[in-house]
Amino acid sequence: MAKRESIFRSVARLLVIAVSVHLSLLAAEVFAQASFFQGKTITIVQGRDPGGSGDLRVRALVPFLEKYIPGNPKIVMEFMPGGGSRKAANYLFRTAKPDGLTIGNLSGGMVSLAVLGESGILYDLEKFYYLGSPYSTYHAVLVSRKEAGLDTIEKLRATPGLKLGAQSVGFSTFLEARVFAYILGLKDTSFIAGYSGVELDPALLRGEIDLRSNGADTIVQRNKDWLKGGVVNFHAITETPKGEKHPAFPNLPEIETFAKSPLDRKIIAMQRAFRVTGTPFVLPPGTPKDRVQTLQDAFRKTYKDPEFAKHYQKLTSDEPSPLMPEDHEKAIRDVPRDREAVEVFKRLANAVALPPRR
Repeated sequence: MAKRESIFRSVARLLVIAVSVHLSLLAAEVFAQASFFQGKTITIVQGRDPGGSGDLRVRALVPFLEKYIPGNPKIVMEFMPGGGSRKAANYLFRTAKPDGLTIGNLSGGMVSLAVLGESGILYDLEKFYYLGSPYSTYHAVLVSRKEAGLDTIEKLRATPGLKLGAQSVGFSTFLEARVFAYILGLKDTSFIAGYSGVELDPALLRGEIDLRSNGADTIVQRNKDWLKGGVVNFHAITETPKGEKHPAFPNLPEIETFAKSPLDRKIIAMQRAFRVTGTPFVLPPGTPKDRVQTLQDAFRKTYKDPEFAKHYQKLTSDEPSPLMPEDHEKAIRDVPRDREAVEVFKRLANAVALPPRR
């Protein structure tokens, strides 16, 4: 009996020592990360122009990341538009110093461009470290200016040469606009890229372009007068995920109602999958694993903070639907890669004539 009690006391002492060592190491790691980030500045490189909805989504995170990253570093923005976030993604992959002080925020176009094997892709999706996205639901809405008189889908289809405006070729809004035009069967549409997000609305109302695609939440936040009628016509919506209705557009026809073939449905499924990845936050390859984990944890805490949800909704007029880092990696791995759909999508992602419907 005495021997058994002695063994028990010895095991208990070993457990106490093990727990103490673990807590000491954990405290040392936290202190080391706090020491590294304290007094530093983190730069978020955005693959877009400032002022649009994507920029607002990023800014909604900043005060919470500054709170949750150990050492409370300052966070600043750098804007690097071009090539559907291709330019920024290439910079993060090949040039940015992998020390945890440079974070990328890119359009979902960086995922589609890589999956489709587009030219100028100098990055590997599998080698980035992912920090998640503040949203994974998205509603793209096709809009035309009222003065163009295109108040029905039939009129859109019957009018050749419509000018559809977008941001850079390959950017997510460019791609979703092209998918709308393809699935709706528009004729000889001209695609005019090169606008910033905030330039597209006045360009539409001035008549420089006839159509554009934009996020429903952005319209609610930035164009409340459009919802009252008399300014624009709303034609169709893409729900991501399928069946997720937007409260401002509950009766707008969903894009899949216009699908005519299994290939059409594959194209729409691929577009939804690209959009589920949201706007990826990434770290360059080679970033030290402990800093990756620290930053991933700070993003998780931000996404889960109830005050973040309120702040995000205030800035964007939309509720966040966060994608955690581990789920983000899975969403990118699970993007469909059907050969026939990829072939058509490659045409849609470029400034060439729309492919014929099959």
